Amino acid sequence: MRSLLLIAAMAVAGPVAAQDHDHMAMPGMDMPAAKPAPPPPAKAPVKPDDDMAGMDMSGHTMPGHDMAGMDHMSMDHGAMSMSGNLGAYPMTRDVTGTAWQPDSAKHEGWHSMLGPWAVMAHGEATLVYDDQGGPRGQSKTFVESFGMVSAQRALGGGTLTLRAHGSLDPTIGKSGYPLLLQTGETANGVTPLIDRQHPHDLVDELSVTYAHPITGNVSGFVYAAYPGEPALGPTTYMHRGSGDMSPETPIDHHWLDSTHVAFGVVTTGIVIGNQLKLEGSTFKGREPDQHRWNFDSAALDSYSVRATWNPTADLSMQVSTGWMHSPEQLEPEVDQRRTTASVTYNRPLPQGWWQTTLAYGQDQNRSPLESRTTDAWLLESALAHGPHTVFARAEQADKDELFLTPSPLAGQAFRVSKLSVGYAYTIPVSNHFAVDLGGLVSVYDLPSALEPAYGSSPRSLMLFTRVRLR
Repeated sequence: MRSLLLIAAMAVAGPVAAQDHDHMAMPGMDMPAAKPAPPPPAKAPVKPDDDMAGMDMSGHTMPGHDMAGMDHMSMDHGAMSMSGNLGAYPMTRDVTGTAWQPDSAKHEGWHSMLGPWAVMAHGEATLVYDDQGGPRGQSKTFVESFGMVSAQRALGGGTLTLRAHGSLDPTIGKSGYPLLLQTGETANGVTPLIDRQHPHDLVDELSVTYAHPITGNVSGFVYAAYPGEPALGPTTYMHRGSGDMSPETPIDHHWLDSTHVAFGVVTTGIVIGNQLKLEGSTFKGREPDQHRWNFDSAALDSYSVRATWNPTADLSMQVSTGWMHSPEQLEPEVDQRRTTASVTYNRPLPQGWWQTTLAYGQDQNRSPLESRTTDAWLLESALAHGPHTVFARAEQADKDELFLTPSPLAGQAFRVSKLSVGYAYTIPVSNHFAVDLGGLVSVYDLPSALEPAYGSSPRSLMLFTRVRLR
């Protein structure tokens, strides 16, 4: 099984190995500078579609920055390519919170203008049949979803961005859906969720961001949200092109990006040269409680710092660390230090794209009585060609919450591995909607001590139908 995971890791890492030298410029490496692309040939005027009618193109670049060479007439389903939320870079770089992805990554959604506001909306709903194998496995059919809307305008020499993000996942039920080896949070406030993925809250982000140029190549920004996403970890799994086609949550979610819903966030930072972002957050460290329809109480009791570097249009890298006060409701005396690092590479193709993410996370849990450190790794990749998408995820995590007292295995950490491989076929419904039909299978590599509970070789299966705005 370990050899299978190694082979899969080598396979999905292919696009990174295949990139050309111009995309491999790294600190300390003496690489020749990439030659600037020749200017595009003049194009005949194009009649705008209904979404473009009456659009005012003024006021949607970051004031004070030299935007020469940026194509602000780049269209995505008839939409204008706006400025980024935090600086004078393409809006395709922005995801949720203040996270970055590669500029060349796919950017789906509906775009339009409402007076001075540039508006974008995106969302999807996925019907999933879930069959988790082995003695601990269960089956369930459910619908997971999310929706996001953002609005941006020029204001006071800078850029103001409003964003709302939510989900109807509470309809799944407080106990979420079966997912072998997944741990974290609670369904009833008394017992932890084990081998299940919790649902997300009705509202995941309500944020205000304001960015303003400081000098010719430096911008400053402030992000405030309730709830929202602090500067900690890579792009959230449901918004990474390398993993967003999969309907399942990574089992190392609580080492990488579980802070994407925090009830109280204030982030400040700077963007240097439109490539380097340095930021820090204060936020509520406690994860959302079992009441998924409401707003938890606000607090700013934790902090994090993150550095993100996008050296080319196809590459985004981040390192971050944060200290969280009492993140788990059922272990209020335990604080946590989290450290993450990730690299995402996106390669545009003539009829699609290939994106790969490699991520590492470490959680150091500290209480008056004990301390423990656990690690997790993730390697995921997705290749899209026309209507076909093939995706895979290999992950490994040190799980110490798989058993409850009085089990003799309670509190012990077990290094577990999982490999998931899937396929989806996309059917365009209109200019703005598509339907995905797909499925995935998962296999596991478990220590022998877990065989009585999970079986010697459990298998899992998911089939799904997704409707998404694109």
